[in-house]
Amino acid sequence: MTLTFPELELDDDLCHAVADMGFTHPTSIQALVIPEALEGRDIMACAPTGTGKTLAYLLPLCQFLLDTPKNRDSQCRALILVPTRELALQVHEQCKRVTAKSHLSSGVITGGINYGTDKQTLDARPDILVATPGRLFEHIEKESLDCRDIESLVLDEADRMLDMGFSTIVNQIASEARWRKQSMLFSATLESIGVRKFADQLLNSPKEVTTNPSRKEKAKILQWYYLCDNLSHKDAIIKHLLTHSIESCIVFVKTRERLHALRDKLWADFPLVWLQGEMPQDKRMAAMEKFKSGEVKILLATDVAARGIDVKDVSHVVNYDMPRGADVYLHRIGRTGRGGAKGTAISLVEAHDYQWVGKISRFTGEPLKPRIIDELRPKHKAPTIVKKPKKKKTAAEKKRKTKTKGKRK
Repeated sequence: MTLTFPELELDDDLCHAVADMGFTHPTSIQALVIPEALEGRDIMACAPTGTGKTLAYLLPLCQFLLDTPKNRDSQCRALILVPTRELALQVHEQCKRVTAKSHLSSGVITGGINYGTDKQTLDARPDILVATPGRLFEHIEKESLDCRDIESLVLDEADRMLDMGFSTIVNQIASEARWRKQSMLFSATLESIGVRKFADQLLNSPKEVTTNPSRKEKAKILQWYYLCDNLSHKDAIIKHLLTHSIESCIVFVKTRERLHALRDKLWADFPLVWLQGEMPQDKRMAAMEKFKSGEVKILLATDVAARGIDVKDVSHVVNYDMPRGADVYLHRIGRTGRGGAKGTAISLVEAHDYQWVGKISRFTGEPLKPRIIDELRPKHKAPTIVKKPKKKKTAAEKKRKTKTKGKRK
């Protein structure tokens, strides 16, 4: 029997707000996390993108704040750290909807916004603050934010924060908030050594939660690739795809320079917008609004934006450049097929990228199959991947290993 939100013993205000959002039953990650978090335990959770992890931490966090009286002088009681500006704004939107029927307040602080706006946000003393690490730490250093009142700390997309080099800053922020009562860490993967180390530093005897989403929750993403002879062949294929088979599409490019080059090739024929690092916030928001509203159907993005995009009904993701990591590939394609919808992920693969086809297939557990467009057939076959022979151990290495085993016994 499927649980309902009231059966999770959440406050009526929260249940009514969630109902207004169109949800009656928790997803698998929510059903596993919420009861443990309501008990006050630290949480270390892994779930595929698009399966409701934001509500999995927002609901118990809000319940804690409702159950615990607020000190009138408290500046901020709960802090949610996220890696990108786009994700910060989206989490804040969710937060406002969850708290709509309660007295709880929230604010958001990110880079790219003027400091006067930040001051207004902090002066309002929100119960919940959503922030990117870099800008938040600036306020801590300027003593415009006192972290001693923080009772709950959430790290969303912790693996991405590590990838972006925020490890030291996040640890410093956590140290400033060391009187907190609960911490929760959410990541797309818990397998990396970096994430495990991060968790060991920040969490106290956490409950580890990993879930396989139900068929209804799981993204239905068709995946295939086109083998490309060279850059001009790749350009011809993407133009063909954008002309014939794509409704709304996010195209991922590996660098700003490559993004600019592709933009210049496409925008005479295709209305598009783009996102990249170090882009003024007003321009980022304007681009996202055009894409979300459907005014423009094509969004070009570098990996800086890969985790911060949450748009309904994205029909396709195209990897114009292959990512340098199977986990990054997974995050990219997670922009389509959200909430159980169907989606398509297409990769354009040159010979020097072909090694990633096998690596991605092994990482995801799903085959990445080739396709061919008749009029754009590749002239060259896929390269043969030669596995490096295992290096034979020397006699000295074998002897050293035997000594080590002896010591352990």
